[in-house]
Amino acid sequence: MENKIFENKFFTFINPGLSLIDRGELYKKPFQWLYIVIAVVNLLVPLFVLYAAIDFGIFKQEAKYIFAFLFIWLVIAIAGWVSFQIWWNRKDKITHTSQENSDFPATPVISHLIQTSGECFGAWIAIVGFGFAFFGTIFLGEQQASGFAYALKLPLVEGGILTMILMPVYGFLTIVFARFIAELIRALACIANNTKK
Repeated sequence: MENKIFENKFFTFINPGLSLIDRGELYKKPFQWLYIVIAVVNLLVPLFVLYAAIDFGIFKQEAKYIFAFLFIWLVIAIAGWVSFQIWWNRKDKITHTSQENSDFPATPVISHLIQTSGECFGAWIAIVGFGFAFFGTIFLGEQQASGFAYALKLPLVEGGILTMILMPVYGFLTIVFARFIAELIRALACIANNTKK
């Protein structure tokens, strides 16, 4: 009798919401929207960089700085487009991250976010790092390219052949490390799910 009292709508109206949380649906849709927002932000980054450079007065500088900036901006636009595609592609995959009735529905979603963030960040490091070092060195020379990077607040980016080699390597390692962490998190969730069975 006492249990039937607590089974009426007054005590159970939140059950559908709790079911959404338990199945992981509450996490997947908002994360899909987050991926869309981040994808669009990556498209807007080159426009922000262009605006900041104009505000900085880049087009009032010597011709070599203008040409260096234009080519570097083109590289930034390419990186923005690649990163947009990464997030846009992954937004559909996040809805399939966890299985039905999984005891750990949020873990695969966070794992997927870590993996996708690593892919995006690694792409930015590889593309922009290499492009900046390449065009900066061609137009400004190694020393001035490093000063130009400092003025644009680009940490760890300098001119020179060594940077051209290292930036793609750093980008690759960032992607691999993020993937490793994501797979480790998924493996732990999988082991925990299988252990309960």
